[in-house]
Amino acid sequence: MTSDTPETRPALADALAARTVVLDGGMSNQLESAGHDLSDELWSARLLAERPEAVTEAHLAYYEAGADVAITASYQATFEGFARRGIDREKAAELLTLSVRSARDAARRAERVRPLWVAASVGPYGAMLADGSEYRGRYGLTVGELERFHRPRMEVLAAAGPDVLALETVPDADEGAALLRAVRGLGVPAWLSYTVDGEHTRAGQPLEEAFAPAAEVDEVIAVGVNCCAPHDVEAAIETAARVTGKPVVVYPNSGESWDAGARTWSGRSTFTAEQVKAWRDAGARLIGGCCRVGPDAIAGIARTLATV
Repeated sequence: MTSDTPETRPALADALAARTVVLDGGMSNQLESAGHDLSDELWSARLLAERPEAVTEAHLAYYEAGADVAITASYQATFEGFARRGIDREKAAELLTLSVRSARDAARRAERVRPLWVAASVGPYGAMLADGSEYRGRYGLTVGELERFHRPRMEVLAAAGPDVLALETVPDADEGAALLRAVRGLGVPAWLSYTVDGEHTRAGQPLEEAFAPAAEVDEVIAVGVNCCAPHDVEAAIETAARVTGKPVVVYPNSGESWDAGARTWSGRSTFTAEQVKAWRDAGARLIGGCCRVGPDAIAGIARTLATV
């Protein structure tokens, strides 16, 4: 077991220059498999208030499966969302901080030779709405309004000491631009990850246009896609690398489809660990899974990447 402290843990950006890093899988499916009900609007963020030890255990399962990076349970954690549940701003800030601490505690408990990192999830505006609009974008807000929504919680998450901010599941290039503005000056690196449909954002913008602004932002250490179908990944890797010149991050869903009205998944999984060979060869440097991708699949990714 190694001591994992800021002094001994290399920067994630430096690690990407040397090897492919394994991300974790879906937080929600891991919590549900442990028997937790995530049917309300706060989704996994509710457990930060009610069962934080369950969040730590979920992170630990992914670290022990072979993940190098755990993504915090703050995807749907916002001041506005917590306020609807009667949680004031001070307590909400404590819960955002706890999301980072829970992942860090799991990293300390995982007996691994390699360093382990924590990515603080910054989900899209649509995640706060809890109506499936993170798969549509086009909220009717300006870039400035979106920046003002995201910046306060990003400040709290950055102050909690993650290794990186995961600006993830972004459906719209306008929201991507807002997040790139909001991340400046926080003192924490970030990756920017869109959810896509083919070679366009969910809002319909070409990925070339969506990725391009990230090339000029020093805080951004990787760009890519997540919460999309596995078959959309490979083309996005090429576009992201070519347009930005930065390492690429990919963590798709299982391939099943989410019904926001029924709040359930349908279809069959098309995610396989073997696919990561092609993603690695295409240039991806952070690879994992999103919704419905569990520890067994992450273990398969880790084994596959260890042989390529």
